[in-house]
Amino acid sequence: MSGGWRIGVDVGGTFTDVIGLDPDGRSHLAKAPTTPEDQSEGVLEGLARLAAAAGLTLAGLLAATRRIVHGTTVATNALLERKGARVAMLTTEGHRDVIEMREGLKPARYDLRMPPPPPLVPRHLRLPVRERLRADGSAEVPLDRASLDAALAAAREAGAEAVAVCFLHAWRDPTHEQAAAAAARAALPAAFVTASHAVLPEIKEFERFSTTVVNAYVGPLVARYLMRLDERLRAAGYAGPLFIILSHGGVAPVEEAAARAVATALSGPAGGVAAAVALAREGLGQELVTFDMGGTSTDIALIAGGEARLGRGREVGGERIALESLDIVTLGAGGGSIAHLGPAGTLQVGPESAGARPGPACYGRGGTRPTVTDANLLLGLLDPDHFLGGAQKLDRAAAEAAMAPLAAALGLTIEQAAEGVRRLVNARMADGVRVATVRRGVDPRAATLLAFGGAAGLHASAVARDLGMRRFAVPLFAAGLSAWGMLLSDLRFEVARSVNAAPEEVDLDALFAALEAEARARMAACHDGPLTLTRSADMRYGEQVFEIPVPLDGCRDAAAVRAAFHARHRALFTYALEEDEVVLVTARVAAIGHLGEVAGRPLPAPPLAPGRRPVLLGGHRRELPVLRFDALPAGTELAGPALLESATTTILLEEGDRARMDPRGWLLVEVGP
Repeated sequence: MSGGWRIGVDVGGTFTDVIGLDPDGRSHLAKAPTTPEDQSEGVLEGLARLAAAAGLTLAGLLAATRRIVHGTTVATNALLERKGARVAMLTTEGHRDVIEMREGLKPARYDLRMPPPPPLVPRHLRLPVRERLRADGSAEVPLDRASLDAALAAAREAGAEAVAVCFLHAWRDPTHEQAAAAAARAALPAAFVTASHAVLPEIKEFERFSTTVVNAYVGPLVARYLMRLDERLRAAGYAGPLFIILSHGGVAPVEEAAARAVATALSGPAGGVAAAVALAREGLGQELVTFDMGGTSTDIALIAGGEARLGRGREVGGERIALESLDIVTLGAGGGSIAHLGPAGTLQVGPESAGARPGPACYGRGGTRPTVTDANLLLGLLDPDHFLGGAQKLDRAAAEAAMAPLAAALGLTIEQAAEGVRRLVNARMADGVRVATVRRGVDPRAATLLAFGGAAGLHASAVARDLGMRRFAVPLFAAGLSAWGMLLSDLRFEVARSVNAAPEEVDLDALFAALEAEARARMAACHDGPLTLTRSADMRYGEQVFEIPVPLDGCRDAAAVRAAFHARHRALFTYALEEDEVVLVTARVAAIGHLGEVAGRPLPAPPLAPGRRPVLLGGHRRELPVLRFDALPAGTELAGPALLESATTTILLEEGDRARMDPRGWLLVEVGP
């Protein structure tokens, strides 16, 4: 089995990408339409297509596979579409409005008309329980079983599908929450029950409550999906482990991901960031901006110094999730984004998407509204006869019919409207890159734009030009790079404990030894290979409100911890207050279980005689040379304008662009003036 297949599966809004590395290290890519009503159907179809491409049966492929890593959008979709479970929240009497009051802040604090975001749990399902812990963990009011039973009866009467147990100061002592969760499982055996001490055992009530409520909201859907997928894979002949990539870029066993469903909120995009880090280490460059444009969205992240940025307190669908996650900016802009007129009669693109079904009008599945893909087809940038390597034909007449009403409303020809759609989505994506870079104090002009996902190659040159970036790169794996990146991710567990004290007041050796023992125990349940443990802490000055993460590897005493905090604060904000009080809020240990190196090289593509195709660019029609992207020999140099095509992606080199095929597997383009 050591020489078996390894498979990564990335479920996108339009297509499900499956990439397999065979025992000889060669990569095979297959794409299947995503099936939103049950993503496991699209996954199994993608695996069947991968098997067929490799000359195997599905059972034969799965029997020879030693690892499957999967990224899912079930949690993300549930939050964005507000289609999660009916949640009852058990909380300390008198504190049921924490998730509605939030932190008393709003995104636009001077906008008096901004409505408050509706909480995931309506007030009548936020059920008070008589109990109270003090901040030191001692019990001020013991857990009252009568009030707990009354709350559970109300939850059962309301038809709750999930129960979130969120008590004050449970991060200090989980005893009350544990008892309440056990009672909830007995009273509502079919419900998904989760407690804050198990999801986020850390100080700060709103972040802990919100993260736990989100876990309850998406948990039933994610757990059902993952268990169903696991069962279907077993029935089809797979006997190996199924890992799920989480928002922090590490992977976890399927059971862990099902229990902490909230950690999958950025599951899919995390694979692309992992791949970008790997390409940076292979020599693409230490400063990258990922530009992952798929069918429904575009995901953008910053790679600085060859490493991805991690953060906490992300919001997905307006809900705060305080778990560690990659710093990814997501836009509702992809190939399937629908073009329409806004309230003022101006052209808009997205965030609504045609999705996988019906998809863009040109897919011929019943779509009638114009999308970015339809616009690219009408401009001649896509070959209608060789989409997905000829597996799918594109219907130009359907694209014209969909674009015609929009063009008429704008007083434009169909092709002019298509060009307007393309220019607008390019501008939106360039603004997304600015959010990921300029607003974080980073100049994007010094970085390389890494374009991947099926649609990015057609837009990368225009986006880079808008931003003043001098280079962009498109890897041979472009359409399946996120799935490939999932195979590069290691197992990762993080354990934490809030202490909220000065470093001198904490027994650091005992604190981190306990955390490391817990991390080792969790890892031992699913991994017996090489293991790395890293230490860090969230720290602040005494008068500050927010903490910063501080790496603490090598820090063995309070003085070293203080020095590390001052140095980190100085690096982030240019100053340090070395005479001020320092507070160690939360200590953390991350356990990383190494799954082994994964490489992969694409199968050689058959040579293709160059062709030509008429396109419309900048209002001018011209014929562009068309070359086979995945058949370009290493070292090939090209000048734009030109089109480069493979079975799953198309790249546009614009006037002045100069490209070179790097032997390490990517096309590096110097952007013209």
